[in-house]
Amino acid sequence: MPHAVLARLPPGSVRLVIAFGLLLLFSLLVLRQRLAGPPARAAAGRLPSAALFLSLSPGANASIAADLRALTAGPHLAGTPAAAPAAAHVLGRLRAAGLQTLTREYEPLLSYPGRASSLALLRPDRSPLARLSLEEPADVGRRLVPPYHAYAPSGGAVAEAVFVNLGREEDYAALERLGVGVRGRIAVARRGGGYRGGVVARAAEKGAVAVLIAGRADGGIERGVVLLGGPGDPLTPGWAATGGAERLGFDDEAVKRRFPKIPSMPVSAETAVAIIRSLGGPSIPAEWQAGLAVDAGGVGPGPTLVNFTYQEDRKFEKIHDILGVIKGSQEPDRYVILGNHRDAWTYGAVDPNSGTASLLDIARRLGIMLQSGWKPRRSIILCSWDAEEFGMIGSTEWVEENLSDLHSKAVAYLNVDCAVQGVGFFAGSTPQLDKLLVDITRQVKDPDVMGKMVHDTWNEMNGGISIERLARTDSDFAPFLHHAGIPSVDLYYGKEFPGYHTSLDSYNWMEKHGDPLFLRHLAITEIWGLLALRLADDPVLPFDYQVYASQLQEHTNALSALLNNSQAVNLLNGFISDLSDAAMEVLKEAKKLQQVDLYDEHARIRRRVLNDRLLLAERSFLQAEGLKERGWFKHLLYSPPEDYESKLSFFPGIADAISRSGNLSAQEREAAIRHEVWKVSRAIQRAARVLRGEFSRQNEQSNFTSMVTP
Repeated sequence: MPHAVLARLPPGSVRLVIAFGLLLLFSLLVLRQRLAGPPARAAAGRLPSAALFLSLSPGANASIAADLRALTAGPHLAGTPAAAPAAAHVLGRLRAAGLQTLTREYEPLLSYPGRASSLALLRPDRSPLARLSLEEPADVGRRLVPPYHAYAPSGGAVAEAVFVNLGREEDYAALERLGVGVRGRIAVARRGGGYRGGVVARAAEKGAVAVLIAGRADGGIERGVVLLGGPGDPLTPGWAATGGAERLGFDDEAVKRRFPKIPSMPVSAETAVAIIRSLGGPSIPAEWQAGLAVDAGGVGPGPTLVNFTYQEDRKFEKIHDILGVIKGSQEPDRYVILGNHRDAWTYGAVDPNSGTASLLDIARRLGIMLQSGWKPRRSIILCSWDAEEFGMIGSTEWVEENLSDLHSKAVAYLNVDCAVQGVGFFAGSTPQLDKLLVDITRQVKDPDVMGKMVHDTWNEMNGGISIERLARTDSDFAPFLHHAGIPSVDLYYGKEFPGYHTSLDSYNWMEKHGDPLFLRHLAITEIWGLLALRLADDPVLPFDYQVYASQLQEHTNALSALLNNSQAVNLLNGFISDLSDAAMEVLKEAKKLQQVDLYDEHARIRRRVLNDRLLLAERSFLQAEGLKERGWFKHLLYSPPEDYESKLSFFPGIADAISRSGNLSAQEREAAIRHEVWKVSRAIQRAARVLRGEFSRQNEQSNFTSMVTP
């Protein structure tokens, strides 16, 4: 209104006009906010949400310590009554944070020790020589489950023993050169030869009748699982072990392959040394002596005999997964999943409850952020898995039960198991998350070096950033990545822990040795939480498939060198180049769509479609029928190889073809490898097409994005 007109109005009318104008302006602002809706908050909220999350760090280490003390007050082996207090604590803390909680119950087959286990040394005439202890000296209260191997079959043997060092193929080759075999004998190994189930399986292949695996000289007796063939309940492969589920019989071939053929038992280093000192035969190779500090004896066999018995108690027991859910404000059907298992062989201060305590602190912080008005763009799910120690059962059953939903909706899975077991930051991930992970570590203070960030010490520790590829099956990322094709991360502090799966894994060890000030716990919590916030709040998912293409090229170069520049491997190069080109196109598109006009519905749909392509590209590396003779494993790039000693930690189908080709002619071997190379090539080609949103790569390309967007 012109000033001249205002000047002629009475004073009261002027005030009325001004008030009306302010009201109109306020209404327009409210209307604009409603039209913009959640996207306006999310577009401006990434940095504030990260800053708010980090602002809640003061005092968090004390809160984490209190949770860890409560969680480790007693042993909590899955499927036992002792597991209930830890579950109740987790559920209570998630509810206290204000999160929606869910509990999912399964009934898998679990394995416990019976009462009739014994170990003794006999003279050659079978008269008693010495009774050997199977107990842990540190377990003063006798509250823990006795040391045992879950799913080791009941059995016994009175036989000569042979020391097989780590129980690897090269160790048996060394014994063969010494004229020593293990057929009909008991193999005595020390830990460190890879997955204990693989050590037992190899000993069985060599004809051993039983296996004893010694713990470290500075540790206790290492419990663990020896189940073969992958994660999950052995009787429900591929579907969830709910109460009324179908279960395969023990005589089913698929089931029989899961269980070891011979009994086994973990023993202390002292017990193993007592056996080895009683052995004759060739001298122990010098390089074998250090692991157990053996100063006498030979590799065997005999002359003493080992009398070994073990009784297994298999039974169906209920386990409980606990979930805390924060529903996304704009994309509630897209899930960022954080997971840690809760069950432990003993007290579990390192494995896994250092991770559980960190997860609970993330829940605490997110609860406060929700109260302040923050909401994530995408849904965040915090998961506390049960029965991981029996072979990732809790997480696997949940993934199998929700597979279709996860295939279309899961953004990423962020795993922490042993959050703190020593010094130094370590991480594994699928390659498209590398840059995000590195970026996050630049924002978190190093817990051990004043004035530095985690990125600085991580870089210095290894002479450069080192990120592992997740082809192992020793934690809960396995079903998400290997079976469902979901981008995954695994985080931890410290490479090894001498008390792994022993009675030494206690709050006392953590407080005195592992992390006295709980600052490493704090660092993992911050990295883990910031990763989740970026994946939940970034308008465009922070995935970089150019890094993926570069990593695949490195894998291909390594494979080519291993196979002496086989022509079959050259197939991969062109497909990897195409993936790299597609990734570059996506990065350019993502840059344009990162900050779109909030009123441009077309642009918002394009961004949603781009995110879907980024989300689904990892699924392209899955093969529906799975790996040959190992159908549960479906990821053609990062499932574990069949041979636990394989030189390849990628391209598992190719690794399997190499390990199975020993008795084939050169031509047959080349054909078998080429067939697997073609499978990987087609998977890479699928990923490039998904990133582009295409049905084909013909001259007249059909762009799916253009078909579904205005």
